[in-house]
Amino acid sequence: MAEMMEKKTAVDIQDESRLAQLGYKQELKRDWTLMHNFGVSFSIISVITGITTLFSYGLTTGGPAVMVFGWIVVSVMTLSVGLSMAEIVSAIPTSGGPYFWAAMLAQPKHAAFFSWLTGWFNFVGQFAVTTGISFGCAGLIATAAEIKTGYTATAGQTVGIYAAILISHGMVNTFGVHVLRYLNTTSIILHSLGVGSLAIAVVAKAPKHQTAAEVFEHFYDGTGDPGWSVRASPAYVAICGILLSQYTITGFDASAHLSEETHRADWSAPIGVIMSIGVSAVFGLFLMLCLLFSIQDFAATVDSSTNYGEPVFKILVDVFGEDGALVLIALIIICVWHCGLFSMTSNSRMMFAFSRDGALPRFFDHVDKRFKSPVRTVWLAAFLAFCLSLPSLGSSVAFSAATSIATIGLYISYALPIAISVIWPSKTVVKGPFDLRRFSRPVGIVSCLWVAFITIVFCLPTENPVTEETINYTPVAVGIVLVGTLASWFLWAHRWFTGPLRQIDFETGVAVEQEQQEKSEQIVDSKSG
Repeated sequence: MAEMMEKKTAVDIQDESRLAQLGYKQELKRDWTLMHNFGVSFSIISVITGITTLFSYGLTTGGPAVMVFGWIVVSVMTLSVGLSMAEIVSAIPTSGGPYFWAAMLAQPKHAAFFSWLTGWFNFVGQFAVTTGISFGCAGLIATAAEIKTGYTATAGQTVGIYAAILISHGMVNTFGVHVLRYLNTTSIILHSLGVGSLAIAVVAKAPKHQTAAEVFEHFYDGTGDPGWSVRASPAYVAICGILLSQYTITGFDASAHLSEETHRADWSAPIGVIMSIGVSAVFGLFLMLCLLFSIQDFAATVDSSTNYGEPVFKILVDVFGEDGALVLIALIIICVWHCGLFSMTSNSRMMFAFSRDGALPRFFDHVDKRFKSPVRTVWLAAFLAFCLSLPSLGSSVAFSAATSIATIGLYISYALPIAISVIWPSKTVVKGPFDLRRFSRPVGIVSCLWVAFITIVFCLPTENPVTEETINYTPVAVGIVLVGTLASWFLWAHRWFTGPLRQIDFETGVAVEQEQQEKSEQIVDSKSG
């Protein structure tokens, strides 16, 4: 009915026309603005999440000096990756993101292969990020319960809390799609004004402060006895220590995955990518400096037997006391919960697009007509994220391995289409309004070299001695993904996977075929009559 049809603006028509040129019809509800698009990536990056959950790793793997200068270096290099991605998403704004870009940018004979390879790395990185975020949230809740009660959660109980968090994310993404925009606004406020206020309050209330030398020059190696600075070199520890920064500034491809739901996506999505990285870099450095300057007793903050298992909690308790600390911890947990919520939103969109193009079973290629949400991929993302947490029941380094897998998986998927555009500059893909022009190739080369570097670094062991409990499982997991992806391609996927499907052409072809069949049947009927 005409009155029930939504009124479309010229921008809506332009967005849908661009999507149709890329081969897809408008199925998802397009009601996100630039601020909403930025907010999703900003919420997934969530500096309070990465810094809080990996603060212990940062303190023991290089200490304050590596945390500060590592953050600055990583921010600059990540911005180069973001610039390259922003240029591509401006030209190709679809929910598929990196795997779709790889297919569009590669030479036709290699398009399907690169799409398959990129897609599976992005697929694994997506739910691994959700694992890192939401499992970290479960750990924070379990730790907060310890502060006044002395209660210590077992590994199994923490996994139980984690399952409840995933279910809450799944429920909101299933039944509350219409409120996601409002939660997005809430998340932006919490992650900016809320986190900013927390940082200022901590440094203002702290009874004493660390000196500049203790923050900017203090190198600390807590990677073992002896640590890797003795077994290898201080540089080795410093390089491994950048995981905190690189894992935190991850997940900004969400702006691309939400492009089919964003107004003027060819401009809003790339700006969302760049803004989320830049704002997060500034906020993150400010928060980290405030926390480091507010440490009251460095030895006690590093010691897991006295820091509640979370050094940030130790800092808050030392500064505000247990009651005051619990209030701020509640704020942190709420921020982390929002981060995990939108991570699952991004996961589900990528998985929906991957299924739409035939890489996943077509069962997942479904948008619920009532809720306008890819409900099946929402719960697929939740299930896979839960499975990835199970090794934590028997390994003390499972969480850091999950963060490494997430970081490597996503950044490889970011770098592949960038590398393709550098090696084979496309003459068929028209640049979008966000164009780096003559800087496109140099920035792309820097981005690819950086991703190659961190891929190697995050596969290195970080605890000494290396045992079955402390071994870094990241290279094993990444190796399984690589071998599985290549094996599946050469054994059978190359026979049927052709890369992104032009949905509109396919459906038009089916409609034409049905119409021709109906006409043929009418002719036969008339002759027989």
